Amino acid sequence: MKLSTKGRYAVTAMLDLALHDADRPVTLADISECQAISLSYLEQLFAKLRQHGLVKGVRGPGGGYRLGRSADAITVADIIVAVDERMDITRCSGNEDCYRGERCLTHLLWSDLSAQIFDFLDGITLAHLLASPTVQAAARGQDARYRRRSIEHVPA
Repeated sequence: MKLSTKGRYAVTAMLDLALHDADRPVTLADISECQAISLSYLEQLFAKLRQHGLVKGVRGPGGGYRLGRSADAITVADIIVAVDERMDITRCSGNEDCYRGERCLTHLLWSDLSAQIFDFLDGITLAHLLASPTVQAAARGQDARYRRRSIEHVPA
């Protein structure tokens, strides 16, 4: 399994949203700026996340996105599955036709590993990540840089 940028960016954006969810709805433009993720890419990801109930939109002035469920009810696996990432490292995508139309010698090994990876990611919630001192330190640094850039761009 190779986690593509789609899965990585979705988890990063959801964690950014979770970090600021209590303060206010968060705009995709804010996430884009802070996390250096293309706004159009975020729009595609958030459409899928919204379909799975992981985020909800808030309309009007001061609108943006909020978590669709509490941070302790959203797992990393939920996010990755919502954006259509595969957590299957078998060569045959789980079809058991990896060797000349039959199951290969190592199919069960890779299938079991895929299940272990899913179980691992399904055991990590956004709340768990939010509690990490490493995540908190990175968030403080990002927020300070983002606020400094925002202040520099405000017309006098």
